[in-house]
Amino acid sequence: MTRELKKLQKAARFLQKRTTISPKIGLVLGSGLSDALGKLEREERFPWERIPYFPQPTVVGHAGEWVLGILEKKPVLVSRGRVHFYEGYSMSELAFPIRVMKLMGIERVILTNAAGAINKDFSVGDFVLIRDHINLIPDNPLRGENISELGPRFPNLLDAYSARLRALAKEAAQGVGLDLKEGVYIATPGPMYETPAEIEAYRRLGADLVGMSTVPEVIAARHCGLEVLAISLVTNMAAGIGTDKLTHEEVLEITKRRAGDLAKLLRAIVAKL
Repeated sequence: MTRELKKLQKAARFLQKRTTISPKIGLVLGSGLSDALGKLEREERFPWERIPYFPQPTVVGHAGEWVLGILEKKPVLVSRGRVHFYEGYSMSELAFPIRVMKLMGIERVILTNAAGAINKDFSVGDFVLIRDHINLIPDNPLRGENISELGPRFPNLLDAYSARLRALAKEAAQGVGLDLKEGVYIATPGPMYETPAEIEAYRRLGADLVGMSTVPEVIAARHCGLEVLAISLVTNMAAGIGTDKLTHEEVLEITKRRAGDLAKLLRAIVAKL
């Protein structure tokens, strides 16, 4: 048994001893979206500083706590915020919460993030399903000794973003009157926003969206057999695509404005799972 697995098991046991809820669905709420779902039924809150070995978020808009409760009559685990590579954390630390979810019995995870639009057919405020990704973060959560108890040495990412869940999400969005686009997400290390030349290069690579998160979690989730759905909220047009100066305050303003619709979408998706 690896040292990392022991740490994961300790964190999972800490939570399991303190809750009667056994969720199969995990949700990760990204930048500015921590409060999107509001209060859950039978809500139990666990600040990350209480959970053994959990990383601590340092970015405004990421609450840094887990909430267990009932959403649309389903037991769920909601991660209010995440940590990022640019905060100085290792990739194994970024993967840690996802792996604890696996040990707690989670079977499928819904990831959300704030992203910049490269595709000119997208607009600020759009919700976009991620159908594939390009990873430019210069590390990998699977580098080093493999945790064979979680997954294989060489996992396949051919189906990283579940086609089944994407179809279900489109049905859910239609049912609540929301438009849901689809595209390829490119992950960069950050924390700076990209240059216009970089965005043009990413466009030529086939990217529709750009952000600084999510992909490490997807890799870790697929390694340990979790089914993945990922949704981006377009909070800005990427450098050279739009004319506005990019700021984190702008990102938080758009997420605040669209949080209610995201909650409506997530509830409709969970209801169908």
